[in-house]
Amino acid sequence: MLNISKNQLNKKVDLTKYKSGEKVFHKRHFKHFNRFLLAFAITGIIILFLPWTQNINSRGNVTTLTPDQRPQTIQSPIPGRIEKWYVREGDFVKQGDTILFISEIKNEYFDPNLVDRTGIQIKAKENAVSSYSSKVGSLTNQIGALKRERRLKLEQAQNKLYQAKLKVQNDSIKLEAAKIDNAIAKRQIDATQSLYEEGLKSLTEFEAKKSKFQENQAKLVSQENSLFAAKNEVINARIEINRIEAEYLDKISKAESEKFTAQSNQFDAEAQVTKLESDFTSYEIRNDLYYIRAPQNGYINKAIKGGLGETFKEGEELVGIMPANYDLAVEMFVEPIDLPLVHIGEKVRVQFDGWPAIVFSGWPNVSYGTYGAKVVAIENFISSNGKFRILIAPDQDDHAWPEDIRVGSGAKTIALLEDVPIWFELWRKLNGFPPNYYQPENGMTAKMDKK
Repeated sequence: MLNISKNQLNKKVDLTKYKSGEKVFHKRHFKHFNRFLLAFAITGIIILFLPWTQNINSRGNVTTLTPDQRPQTIQSPIPGRIEKWYVREGDFVKQGDTILFISEIKNEYFDPNLVDRTGIQIKAKENAVSSYSSKVGSLTNQIGALKRERRLKLEQAQNKLYQAKLKVQNDSIKLEAAKIDNAIAKRQIDATQSLYEEGLKSLTEFEAKKSKFQENQAKLVSQENSLFAAKNEVINARIEINRIEAEYLDKISKAESEKFTAQSNQFDAEAQVTKLESDFTSYEIRNDLYYIRAPQNGYINKAIKGGLGETFKEGEELVGIMPANYDLAVEMFVEPIDLPLVHIGEKVRVQFDGWPAIVFSGWPNVSYGTYGAKVVAIENFISSNGKFRILIAPDQDDHAWPEDIRVGSGAKTIALLEDVPIWFELWRKLNGFPPNYYQPENGMTAKMDKK
């Protein structure tokens, strides 16, 4: 009854006369209801003081603990064309098993005997190096012989020069003796002429002295000629020494030039041998790269490049593989405001998609279907989704994770923080405050005053 009109039926009609009204408005029902409200209020107050574990809820994915255990793709380091497949999708392969065979698409590698021909070129260049080395040795010996011959020739020329100098000295002495004899003959002829004019000497004696004087003059002139000839021999000996030095210097320089040319050719041939050896090794490795092999034990997920005759570039993904042996982990993402609350080694509860669970996020002990984990890594740079990535691994002290979960499955994580009363958590939630900040101490959680 809304009692809109002035005709108030509740005052005119007595509802207690009816059986339903009698049961509803009986005072005994109010007594039971009041007791129920009192018990509910007391229970609610008690519940408000029960402990509640603060937590950070997040969505994540199942992954692996180490990067080499995660799904990967196999690429070819060289471009090629698919010729033959040896596996099917879903097959198990061991490390080193051949997955597919590719052929060459670059014309410089079309020759099937490229490796053998390169080996022949290497041998030819090695022979060239040996020949140049022998030529260098021969020229070295030739240079040594020329230097020894030059030394002997110079010693011979030096001896001739010394002999010429001695002859000059001897002729100089003889010239002085001839000058003395000529002076004596001059005095004698003058004296004899005076005596002849006085009649003391005969004409025969005078002419004899005159003839001897002429002989001495002739000897003097001859001796001067011998001296000049000896001096010319000294000059010639010196010229011969210079000639020998110039001649052998030219020969030795020419031989050394040929030696250096041979050495240069030898070094060039050695460089070509090194380059050919590098090419030979590269060709061998390239031939081995025609067979795409499994990097580790695993299962073939998907053939990204299918069919036969399909070409691809270097580095293109060809096939996906999932490692057979891996350690499970879960990657969770937390808000930047919650990142300081997460530390290495802290406990986390995980609920996997597809596994039934009854979860009380604040009461992990009474939750069902969740599994224990520990924080093993915290990313220091924000992800593309605006959150920080945290990696968690199974807790060895808790029951094991399900064996049937697969990498890539979804998961819900609950990072456990410190314990607070329920009334405090409700007050925090209503006011939009973050969980209490704390720092772990000696492997345990040390509570700190709220900031």
